[in-house]
Amino acid sequence: MTISVGLIGLGEVAQLMHLPLLADDPRFRIASVTDVSPSLTGYIATRYSVEKRPKTADELLADAALDAVFILTPDHLHAELLEKAIKAQKHVFIEKPATLTAAQLKPLIDIDKSNDKIVFVGYMRRYSRAFLELKKRLPARQEIRHVRIRDLIRESRFFVDQTRHVFRPSDVPQPLIDEGRRRTQSMLRSVMGDAAPADAVRAYQVLTGLAAHSFSAMRELFGPPQAVAAARQHRGENIIVLFDYESFTCVYEAVIHDVARFDAGIEVLTLNQHFKVNYDTPYIRNLPTRLQIVTSSDTDTGTEIVGPIYEDPFRSELDAFHESVTVGTRPKTALADSLADLELFAEVGVQFLR
Repeated sequence: MTISVGLIGLGEVAQLMHLPLLADDPRFRIASVTDVSPSLTGYIATRYSVEKRPKTADELLADAALDAVFILTPDHLHAELLEKAIKAQKHVFIEKPATLTAAQLKPLIDIDKSNDKIVFVGYMRRYSRAFLELKKRLPARQEIRHVRIRDLIRESRFFVDQTRHVFRPSDVPQPLIDEGRRRTQSMLRSVMGDAAPADAVRAYQVLTGLAAHSFSAMRELFGPPQAVAAARQHRGENIIVLFDYESFTCVYEAVIHDVARFDAGIEVLTLNQHFKVNYDTPYIRNLPTRLQIVTSSDTDTGTEIVGPIYEDPFRSELDAFHESVTVGTRPKTALADSLADLELFAEVGVQFLR
């Protein structure tokens, strides 16, 4: 079955990940593309030989010939576009976060309950083979003594400008950009409060973007935490959170800075084993991931390496999306799953204000 897809939002993530993968995959056909930038829509349509170039998302969603839509827009547009896509009876792939707040997502989950189409949220790290190997090999929860999860990164443009071409349009009206920023701040402050300091609001936004992968992976591996024991942020982009799992603590660290590295990973310690998965920047495709397991006895230590694995996690999640659409199985990264992240973000946000 070839799935006919339309893309809403043609910015960096669409150009670097989704468009090349969809174009390379004979199971999908890019049938329609749209963006608020006419020049970007034209550029992508020409580059990928796409005939349909609707001027608006509503026009794209009204196309009965489309089987699925990819929502790849800025986050503040997710809720309204997701609702329209569900009501248009399309299969939906939406980049995380599904919405910026739990209050936005809850009514969409209710709408989706009667939906016979698939809504798939793009948490690509959870489809990585290294992550799945870690999940398979983890010991019983009572044996775990400590977990460390981290995202210590430089922003994507440093890597992108040296490796890939991205078309960055100049014809998006400034009032539209300003309105997007205003709406984003309104959504973030609906969680953090009107009196919250700007850096605390920024920290919540970082959670919804960068930390979403890590919180989501943590929940899949260990289940929901007992509580958020503590959380602190500095400058809005340096964050540390302690999750109480009763028999162990999970430490989450996020730092956005200008050191040229992308150090994202998960470490799990038991009495005599150390499990470690590292992710490099997704903005350079096919960089390898590895699972490293160090096991020690009273007299010996050995290290097992699973990998290097060069398979792109974005391709792995595309495989999972195709299976969900064609077989009808609900994905593990469905809307209800995303709600758990948003509720955790809000709990952490409360700690930022103390």
